[in-house]
Amino acid sequence: MVYLDHASAMPVDPRVLAFARRYLEEEFGNPSSLYDRGLSVRRAVEAARGQVAALIRAADQRKIVFTGSATESNNLAIRGTALRNRKKGKKVLVSAVEHISVMNPAKDLQKQGFELGFIPVDRYGTVDLAALEAELTPETVLVSVNYANDEIGTVEPMREVSRLVHGAGAYLHVNATAAAGRVLIDVQEDGIDLLTLSGNDLGGPRGAAALYVGPGVKVQSVMPGGGQERGLRSGTENVFAIAGMGEAARLAAEEMAEEMAREQAIRDRLIREVLEIEEAALTGHPTARLPHHASFRFSRIEGESILLNLDTFFDIQVATGSACSSRTLEPSHVLLAIGLTHEQAHGSVVMTLGRSNTVADVQYVADAMRETVGRLRGISPL
Repeated sequence: MVYLDHASAMPVDPRVLAFARRYLEEEFGNPSSLYDRGLSVRRAVEAARGQVAALIRAADQRKIVFTGSATESNNLAIRGTALRNRKKGKKVLVSAVEHISVMNPAKDLQKQGFELGFIPVDRYGTVDLAALEAELTPETVLVSVNYANDEIGTVEPMREVSRLVHGAGAYLHVNATAAAGRVLIDVQEDGIDLLTLSGNDLGGPRGAAALYVGPGVKVQSVMPGGGQERGLRSGTENVFAIAGMGEAARLAAEEMAEEMAREQAIRDRLIREVLEIEEAALTGHPTARLPHHASFRFSRIEGESILLNLDTFFDIQVATGSACSSRTLEPSHVLLAIGLTHEQAHGSVVMTLGRSNTVADVQYVADAMRETVGRLRGISPL
C-alpha cells in the first residue's frame, strides 16, 4: 500500500499512541474532579495545552481552547467572534478557497443578518490583497483566511493579510489545519487573532482539536454547558485525544524541519514524474506550497475514476478535492475559484505525503498514474 491522503486522515504516530493510551486504561478520571485521579488528568490536559501553544509560538498557553474537531474550532472562531462583537459591525469576509467548515458557519451568519463577502484569489489560490483591502470597511468584524489550502497546497501571505485586516480594526481567523506541523507558524509574528488546529492532522488521535484565542479577542460560546475550557467549549474533556494531540504537537515541533525537508524532496520528484503525463497540470502555487503536498488536474477524465482505479489495481490511496466535500457531485469550489472550468475541476487528484512515504514510492506511483490515465482516456467519450 502507498498511502497518499494524509490531508484527510493521518495515521496515529505509534509514539503518540504509546504515550496517550494510559488515559484510556489507567488514568481515566474527570479533569473537573478534585480528587487525585482527577487532578492527575487535569495536569495532562494542561501539559498538552502548553505543547500546542509552543508549536504555534503562543506566549500564553491559557489562550489555547481544546475542542472536539477542527470544524468545531472553526465554528467557535467564526460564529462566536462575530456574534460576540456584532455591536462593532456585521460584516464577515472569507477567502474564496476556504474549507467548507469555514464557509458554512459564515453562510449561517449571513442568514442571521450579517453581510458576507468573499475575497478572490489568483490562479494559484493566493489571496488578492488589493481586493481584500477594498472589501474591508469599518463594519468588518472578522476575516478568515486559511494558512494553507488543503486541496491545492498554496500557502497564503499571512503577514500581509494580517496587516490589512488589523489596519481596518477587524479580527483575523486562520484555519491552520493543513499547515500546522508542516510550516513554521508564529501567531505573534504573523499577527493572528484566532487559529484553528487539528490533533489528527499532527499525527494524534481523532477527537481533539484546538482554537487559539489571542489577547483581547472577545468570543462567545456556541455550545453552553458545564463551563469547561474557559466557558467557551463545555463538555468533559477527551483526555486521551487531548494528551495525544499535545504529544503529537511536541514531536512536530522537534522534528518538523527535518521531516518536511525529507517530504519536500519526495514531493518535488513526484511532481516532476507526474507532470510528464500528457495533459497533466499542477494546481496551486509552484513554490509557495506545503512541503508534503502535490495536486494535479488531468483533462478528459474524472478524478474519482483515477482514485478508484489507483485504489483497486495498485493499492494507492489519493484524494480528489477535500475529504469533507468528496461525497457531492459538484466540482470543488476551490478549483473553480482559481479559474478552472467545471470539466477541468472534475479531473483533480491530490497527493499528500506522510512519514510512511519514501522516495521509493515515487516511481511506482508515477507508473501507476500513467497506466491509469492511459486506460481511462482510452475508454473516455471525451
